[in-house]
Amino acid sequence: MGQEAIKVNRAPVLTLWAAVVAERQGYDRDAALTLGKAVAGLNAQSKGRMLGIFGPPKAAERGAPKKRGLGEEFWIEVCGRPVPAKTTPDGIRAVVGPDPIDPASVQRYLEGKFGEHLPAVEGAMKELAGAFSPEKLADYAYGLYEQFRPQIAAGRRGWGQKGELDLDFVRSVSRK
Repeated sequence: MGQEAIKVNRAPVLTLWAAVVAERQGYDRDAALTLGKAVAGLNAQSKGRMLGIFGPPKAAERGAPKKRGLGEEFWIEVCGRPVPAKTTPDGIRAVVGPDPIDPASVQRYLEGKFGEHLPAVEGAMKELAGAFSPEKLADYAYGLYEQFRPQIAAGRRGWGQKGELDLDFVRSVSRK
């Protein structure tokens, strides 16, 4: 573990990283926070299904073409994952079903998970994101996350487990 390391679950790490990536791609802070939360939620849903923690998709979700009316107006790709989004009076927001994600709730979530370490973690992630053009970052973002994310036990044992996020390592990833 490096000098600057914290114990944290992977979900807030991916939420913050995807938000940083979305900001680097030109989205404002509030839009980026909602996109980050959606990426982490979609990843958790996929992993939970793979591990048998969540049931399989409903018959209507499997293989059926995506229908409008689920709240999305368009899709935005962040960290290699398409995220449903729409334009609200406050700007672009990722959606869950018909409801836009509240950026203030995402900020509170990140503050609760990272505590006093949030500025340092976000700073390290912004430094890493800034080492790439927005176009290259779009291509490499999830692979970079896979390099620095906290290590946890494989399979169901790792679900919800905290691991070490080494900020020195996050900063060093761009130099590899």
